[in-house]
Amino acid sequence: MPRYKLIIEYDGAPFVGWQRQANGLAVQEAIETALHALTGDRGAIRGAGRTDAGVHARGQVAHADLTKDWRPDVLRDALNAYLRPRPVAILAAERVAHSFDARFSAVRRHYLYKITNRRAPLTLEAGQSWLVKRRLDAGAMHEAAQMLLGYHDFTTFRDSECQAQSPLRTLERFDVMRTHEEIHIFAAARSFLHSQVRSMVGSLEHVGSGKWSIHDLVAALEARDRRRCGMVAPPDGLYLMQVDYADENPAD
Repeated sequence: MPRYKLIIEYDGAPFVGWQRQANGLAVQEAIETALHALTGDRGAIRGAGRTDAGVHARGQVAHADLTKDWRPDVLRDALNAYLRPRPVAILAAERVAHSFDARFSAVRRHYLYKITNRRAPLTLEAGQSWLVKRRLDAGAMHEAAQMLLGYHDFTTFRDSECQAQSPLRTLERFDVMRTHEEIHIFAAARSFLHSQVRSMVGSLEHVGSGKWSIHDLVAALEARDRRRCGMVAPPDGLYLMQVDYADENPAD
């Protein structure tokens, strides 16, 4: 059975998350339904990241094993036709080796969190960004973010229902940049804990608004206590942007 790597973009607002669930439509289920309608195959696809309800993606990666060979561009276009009108798009399809696994072969995941920092309500960006009305100091947020880089126990920034075996993670990038009223927060690591990015962003918001100092953020990290976390930022502003792999995993 040939294996295909899919690069996927979606608006997470109407979905219960990436992973198939009993309480509503997931992105995974939408794609599996389209694959079945197109190919007759009923196999499951595996994604690189299990984004939560309302979280978006511009570069989610999944793999699918199909019973027959497809020209990648034909597979991409046909799947997109079956996915309409749901806000999911297959950006690219590629034949890969069976050793490729969208989740376990990944060496780095990149996330973007978008904050719109203004008084006026969102219109074009509604559901796509976190509106924060009080003025935020992006410079202080960036300085604080650097304190979280490296290998740490991130229990404070871990969802209470996180199923990861260990809270230890290495945060490789955590940058805060402002352009006019937009604040973009970039995070990269091999893997993240459940709600880790949104938890860290919510705590950075406390720093930016002056509620917390940088010392308060460090103290929260070192406490290894979920109760010391700041607010959890809403899912609206979070995007899975890219997933890196060690090699190109050419087809067998």
